[in-house]
Amino acid sequence: MPTIARRVVPFGTTIFTEINSLAQQYNAINLGQGKPDFDGPAEVVEAFRRALADGSYNQYAPGPGAPSLRQAIADFVGRFYNLDIDPARGVLVTPGATEAIFASIMGLVDPGDEVIIIEPFFDSYAPGVLMAGATPVYVPLYAPDWTFDEDELRAAFNPRTRALILNTPHNPTGRVFNRAELTLIAELAQQFDVTVISDEVYEHLVFDDYQHIPIATLPGMFEHTVTIGSAGKSFGMTGWKVGWVYGPETLVQGVGQAHQFIAFAVNHPAQQAVAHAFNTLPGSYYEDVRALYTTKRDLMMQALQAGNLKTALPQGTYFAMADFSDVFDGDSRAFAEYLIKEIGVACIPPTAFYSAEHQHLGRTQARFSFAKHDEMLHATAERLARLRA
Repeated sequence: MPTIARRVVPFGTTIFTEINSLAQQYNAINLGQGKPDFDGPAEVVEAFRRALADGSYNQYAPGPGAPSLRQAIADFVGRFYNLDIDPARGVLVTPGATEAIFASIMGLVDPGDEVIIIEPFFDSYAPGVLMAGATPVYVPLYAPDWTFDEDELRAAFNPRTRALILNTPHNPTGRVFNRAELTLIAELAQQFDVTVISDEVYEHLVFDDYQHIPIATLPGMFEHTVTIGSAGKSFGMTGWKVGWVYGPETLVQGVGQAHQFIAFAVNHPAQQAVAHAFNTLPGSYYEDVRALYTTKRDLMMQALQAGNLKTALPQGTYFAMADFSDVFDGDSRAFAEYLIKEIGVACIPPTAFYSAEHQHLGRTQARFSFAKHDEMLHATAERLARLRA
């Protein structure tokens, strides 16, 4: 009798699929998966329509990405971060950031290597490392400030360390790593000759006076870093699944050699539309996005407070973590199920984002997405208020 491969047996079904299904079954307000319930810029959607109708973009795009989009990404990185990227050899377009991360792991990590993962982590990181035959080494962030312990980070590095996966602004905690934290990571990466796979898909979603600092811009780090971005996050088009990787040619080549046998190419008309977004949207677009999500973040805070959930103000992303221990006695999975079935609101239990040894750190936490219409966030506050009873 044929069976599935042993490498995928431990992974099961993603928590997003499980929560989405349960939320639909109970008609709950779904603040689980991070996908906006509103559209991105109309002119970018129109650019997609034009690309479809043009007739020039309905066949395979070049494997590394459409030249127009690779050039637009290189121009953007130069304009925003003052990095000089070769669009032909230093940029790779991928079908979403998840594939970019997987291809980076497959192209830059060998079996037997160790890869440091800061947790809680996006749930595709660890499976990618394990499928590459490498060993994940976990360094946790600690609530309520969601910072790592310097000694624990230092202890994670050794001669077997090949890569570190960094995510800032950070999903699920909403932290934006500061310069001191990034500098420590950079020093250790250079000391141990480690590649940083930097997931920066929420680069434009930072609030108040917080600043996103790409680790590739720190002294000596460009040669040690591949940086990952996402049109789904930057332009609100998660269904298009367009992501990218940029960095030094030698590292991007490794990512590309894996990518060509995972996905090969990316939706061609969507690439043209994303290039249009990079080339024509004004700088004020990113300011408007921050203002939009600042309002939604504040509504989310009001909703969580209405439910007597303890939370720290997110510094970035469109996620908030909340401690429910004052209103519920069980663990995060039990709370998520209770919230869906009895309160009518769906969240993600973040224990799915931890290694087994550190799951206790997320036991009383829940992750909520506020990438939703304001009316839905107001309705969430009304429902969560029932938790006080």
